[in-house]
Amino acid sequence: MADPSFDVVSKVDHQEVDNALKQTAKELSTRFDFRGTGAKIEWSGSDAVTIEAETEQRVKAAVDVFKEKLVKRGVSLKAFDAGEPAVSGKVHKVHGKIIEGIATDKAKQIAKFIRDEGPKGVQAQIQGDQLRVSGKKKDHLQDVISLLKNKDFGIALQFTNYR
Repeated sequence: MADPSFDVVSKVDHQEVDNALKQTAKELSTRFDFRGTGAKIEWSGSDAVTIEAETEQRVKAAVDVFKEKLVKRGVSLKAFDAGEPAVSGKVHKVHGKIIEGIATDKAKQIAKFIRDEGPKGVQAQIQGDQLRVSGKKKDHLQDVISLLKNKDFGIALQFTNYR
């Protein structure tokens, strides 16, 4: 029988992000402090968001509204990378990106952390944009999960495929 294992992934529910974006757009169009500021939010690609308004203060407030909606929908703020406000003509824009998958350098950092801090006999293998962690005992794998939950790697981590 194979050793117990689980996968460490960084995924985002795109439907929840889309719902948060639509809720933000609705709030920007109806809230009194956004009236007449040209505030709007829209997709600019499959995993990129553009937020714009007439002033830098309003565009930052719109970003905060979007982040609030993401949190309410259960999407980690680590999965959204908002850029700095940039002026484009009379409009201030913020380009944000939805981050998915574990980059190779982050995966190496997580694997090294598991090797150094985790229980003996637990291995981590990089498989594309995810990590497969396996060990002899399920208790060791649960220890690794709690170690990873307590450490901040700067990305949203989920644990799937536990067997």
